[in-house]
Order: sequence, then C-alpha cells, then structure tokens
Amino acid sequence: MKFRKHLSRGKYVVQLFENNVWKTARAGSKAQKIFLEATGQTHIDVLDPKPFAPKSYRDFMLSEAHYINAATAYAKANMPGAYRFTQLYKTLTGKVHPKLKPHPLWYREPMFYMGGHMNFYGEGAEIVWPEYSNIMDYELEIGFVLAKPLLNASPEECEAAIGGFVVFNDFSARDTQMPEMQSGFGPQKCKHFANAISAEFVTADEILPRINNLKGTVSINGNRVVDVTSHGMRYSLGEALAHASKAEHLYPGEFFATGTLPGGCGLENGHFLKKGDVVSLEIAGIGTLSNKII
Repeated sequence: MKFRKHLSRGKYVVQLFENNVWKTARAGSKAQKIFLEATGQTHIDVLDPKPFAPKSYRDFMLSEAHYINAATAYAKANMPGAYRFTQLYKTLTGKVHPKLKPHPLWYREPMFYMGGHMNFYGEGAEIVWPEYSNIMDYELEIGFVLAKPLLNASPEECEAAIGGFVVFNDFSARDTQMPEMQSGFGPQKCKHFANAISAEFVTADEILPRINNLKGTVSINGNRVVDVTSHGMRYSLGEALAHASKAEHLYPGEFFATGTLPGGCGLENGHFLKKGDVVSLEIAGIGTLSNKII
C-alpha cells in the first residue's frame, strides 16, 4: 500500500493511493491503522509533513560500486598521482586497486554508522547550507523503517519486521567528511546537519520482492543528471538488519538506509549542489523528494 502526508486545512492528513487516486484515510480506519503500524507510530502528527519522525537513524553502505566510484572520483580530483597509479594497476591486472575498495571488514559483515535522527526534513523543506562547508552533496538512497522489535534476529525475521520504504536524501558536506573519517571516527558534522525523506511511504510487501531492481533518478533544477538502480547490493536488507540486531534491541520506528545507490551522488557523477539549487530524487514505485538548498 502507498501512503503520503498531505496538507489539508492547515494540518497534515494521511492519504492512501488506491485505484490511481489519492484518498484521505479516515481516523480510525483500517488504512490508517496499517499506516501507523508500518511506520512504528501510535498517532498521526498533523503538524509534520514527513510520514514519520525517525526514532533513530542507521545508514548502511550496501553497494561496493558506490564506494569504488566515490573513491576513484576523490583520488582523481585530489590525488592525481595516486589516481594514475590505480588506473595503470587496473589496465595491467584487470582489477580494481585495493585502495579504491572498501575495508576488508566490509566484505565480512554489513557496516553502518549512527547518524543524527533529529534533523530530518520532509518534501519541499529548505535545507540550509552548513557554514563550515564549501562542497555540498546529495545521496540518493532507499530508506526503510521497522514495524516490529528485533533482537538477535535472523535475516528472515528482520525482513518480516520492515514496515515500509521512503525515498531518502543523505545530504553530505564533502570537504568536512574526509578529515572526520580519517580521524578514525565515523561521520559527524559532515552528515548530521540535514537528511530528508519523501512524503510518500510504501509498505514492505510492495517493495521487498523487487528491492534489487528499483530504478531511480536525480534531477537538479529540473534537469536530470543521472539514472541509477538498486541492483548489486552485497547484503540483503534482512542480513543488514540481523547484523545490527546482534545483542542490541531494535524498536518500531527506527530508521535505516541502504547507502547511496551507485552513481546517485555528486561525488560520483560530478554534479554537485550550489546554493539556490532544487535537488529532486525519485525511486520508481516509492515516490519523489525535492528540497531547495539555501
């Protein structure tokens, strides 16, 4: 089922997409109960345009291709000598240089970082450029929320606990990110200033069967800059969640993301943001998300 939050008479109501028409879900209706359970909520926040407010936020990196693309682009722009060496290595061996690939631990278990879940914005919200950064980027990701609690769960139990999906934009201050991560700690100010999720929310039963074949696009000021796909994730969402649930309670309403779909950020495709830009993300079958950078 597909839902959205829609502004009506100064308050946000839940609407259900049925028979190609958006219809308001009445308070107490079966549709509204399904929406609340799937998003891990007990009531509708009529002041919030987002389908839900995350109770926490963990971001995985499930795509090797995204990491390699980003590392290659970074080396080309900032370390030309090292970049030329990695390309020579690829020409001679037919393989990607190890320095451009994820850490060996990534190949053994799903990796994630804990982000700031309080600075989440919705469809149409303005995103303030952080004053400490000169390079602002977007990241097109698939976001998902738990509907059931988990602890030491199997991948199958984890997939059954997913309530549904949104389009997710993990905004990034790129020039701040590298120094922070080279410190030995995870991302901090480079990530925590803003994230955004779509007004549309789609229940898990519609998306999980085709999670590896979703198509997406990024547009800036109405101009399409890249097409992406979810194909090629190293771990299933169930495997990723199972890792997160080891000796750790996970609760309804906690939010997770897949990491960037390959090609879905400026670091990979070369189209970074400027102040005043409107960045629009779309994932077919889930929805769209647009935000203006101010």
